[in-house]
Amino acid sequence: MERLLLTINRDALIRLQFMPGVGLAGRRKVWQFLQAEAKVPLTLTNLLACLALPETKANQLINCWRDSRLSDTIARNQQFSKITTILDEDYPAYLKEIYTAPLVLFSRGNWQLTQQPGLAVVGARQATAYSYATLKQWLPAVVATKIPIISGLAAGVDALSHQLAVQHNGHTIGVIGTGLDIAYPAANRSLQQTLMRTQLVISEYPLGTGPARHRFPERNRIIAGLSQSVLVTEAAIHSGSLITANIGLQENRNVMAIPGRVTDPLSAGCNALISAGATPVCNVETILNELQFQS
Repeated sequence: MERLLLTINRDALIRLQFMPGVGLAGRRKVWQFLQAEAKVPLTLTNLLACLALPETKANQLINCWRDSRLSDTIARNQQFSKITTILDEDYPAYLKEIYTAPLVLFSRGNWQLTQQPGLAVVGARQATAYSYATLKQWLPAVVATKIPIISGLAAGVDALSHQLAVQHNGHTIGVIGTGLDIAYPAANRSLQQTLMRTQLVISEYPLGTGPARHRFPERNRIIAGLSQSVLVTEAAIHSGSLITANIGLQENRNVMAIPGRVTDPLSAGCNALISAGATPVCNVETILNELQFQS
């Protein structure tokens, strides 16, 4: 009976991931329902009651839920990727701790990499030589510990972090804000395909989901959630990297930042983090010591 209930609820969560108009707040309500009503199946009726959507959105969800093409869409995603729900035993324990843990994840590659919390490395897309020099000097020693390097497969610091992990025979996880079949930016397509074959790429979004402004902050919470520590190299005051770092602080992750000159706009975010209590990083030993302490 418990196995049947798990199957019903797991299938419902996967179907929910394809429904329009249900955001992070709605999915959190669903997770709270499942935690409170452990023996109640997540039927469409229960789901609608849980979400309390306006009539127009509720009717839209009902129509999508009952669409005969939905099963084919789910099957295509299952053929292309591993689908993991928050109910599965191999769902990352660290990620489940965050406030808005994703209910469903799509992935390609070595899922086992998620079973160990990693180091998130984030920074500016238009990173300067300062970030490149420090990462090239420090990251190989971190990679040698076999702790996964987690980043967002964006331009700049993200791409360099993944590349260094691969070059030094380490582990890395790319968390993207599109479907797994889409590379953004397109220049990172080859890198993304390499990570799918030899490392791991994760997305919260089904195939065909293109880039959108709101999806990248959503993606950032997964980067922080999979990590025990977050390292910020360069970041403007208003940037995605700072969003990731702040999520890390909220979720009790250890946040480290590389200090920079007060006159450099891309160091303003890092310097502000340090002022707020983040660990300043001036050498690789600091990173290794923090990771060992957290472990």
